[in-house]
Amino acid sequence: MRYFVPRNRHLKIFYEIFIFLYPKAAWLLGCYNEKARQWVNGRKNVFATLAKAFENNDAPVIWMHCASLGEFEQGRPILEALKETYPKHKILLSFFSPSGYEVRKNYTGADYITYLPIDSARNAKRFFKIVNPTLILFVKYEFWYHYSAQAAKRNIPLVLVSGIFREGQSFFKWYGKFYRSILKNFSYFFVQDNVSAKLLNGIGFLDTVAVSGDTRFDRVLAIANQFEPISIVEKFCDNHTTIVAGSTWTEDDEELDHFINSNPSIKCIVAPHDINEDRLKECLHLYHRSMLFSDYENAINNQLTIPENLQVLIVNNMGMLTRLYHYATICLVGGGFGGDGVHNVLEAAVYGKPVVIGPVFEKYIEVVALVENGGCISVEDALEMEQVFNSLLDKNDPLYLEAATAAKSFVYNHAGATKIIMQHIQENRLLIN
Repeated sequence: MRYFVPRNRHLKIFYEIFIFLYPKAAWLLGCYNEKARQWVNGRKNVFATLAKAFENNDAPVIWMHCASLGEFEQGRPILEALKETYPKHKILLSFFSPSGYEVRKNYTGADYITYLPIDSARNAKRFFKIVNPTLILFVKYEFWYHYSAQAAKRNIPLVLVSGIFREGQSFFKWYGKFYRSILKNFSYFFVQDNVSAKLLNGIGFLDTVAVSGDTRFDRVLAIANQFEPISIVEKFCDNHTTIVAGSTWTEDDEELDHFINSNPSIKCIVAPHDINEDRLKECLHLYHRSMLFSDYENAINNQLTIPENLQVLIVNNMGMLTRLYHYATICLVGGGFGGDGVHNVLEAAVYGKPVVIGPVFEKYIEVVALVENGGCISVEDALEMEQVFNSLLDKNDPLYLEAATAAKSFVYNHAGATKIIMQHIQENRLLIN
């Protein structure tokens, strides 16, 4: 028997087929899925819009691309530092996912914000011809063959920031020549940890790799230092013990709801990762004494009657979570009870609050480190969660104080990635002010 051995050309063909079919699959899915519909509609006339936006532009352009909202928050400290340092340059911000674009399409820190056209050879050429960037920054996981090839062909610096690599990725497999060819189009890699650096070194990237750390530490510190109170939330919490559950999925809420429903004196704010209608209805059903944030805000502003036993606010907007953790006694960060793993724990830890998560977190290096540091506690199920919550409810208890201190110090001790990246850009004259 002869086994099929994928060669570089085979993998490139598979990639091209995937790129060809992806928009068609998104179009079909869009018939009943809002995000898929936004993905498709957001790319209609994208080149005409870009051409009009850049028609009279004679300023150099810095292009940052992010997959989604999380990566944007990761890249944001660099973007804002670039804007401050190089005020004569224009900033183009692109997204792959609607969950990034739709939330940040009005972000004032960028001059142009767009969906990234699908990665075909034709689209990449058109995009570069219109935008003509001077410097390109891709955040964390973004590896697009045609866009990176155009950057290399045009000799435009392409830098990966806050990159993270794992041994199981295709780049490091025997069949990974095609994927490694994408990496060769990058000018420099700023990675989060030594493991990533060693993996890249092992496939020949020696002088173009630096361990900078994760720019998310800089971002959450900026949010905490520039904290803006939310009066509606302050009124709801009213000095009660409060649990803030952020970026939750069904599995997280099903582990949390019994504890909340059994402890009516404890306030709770739940910010689901997905805020579609069905998901919000599910949360309202799981938490017995609950109300949507928008309804509560309307009742407060218009002096309407609020249920006397109201215990839980279900947040049905995006962009507020990073400030909600400020009001927590204990933070539960969602995702850890599902297959994909836990969400951003740093947004909670920066406020010096103990962080509780589910058992799935191993692939996130900052979470592993925070657990080892004592600022984050992983629980297996609802029973263990209840035990941990009960032990942390007293803010004057040594256990609470130790966890809170460990969480905050962890964030502060790991800041500084933005400065390292900016220093490289300036020292290598990748941009001229």
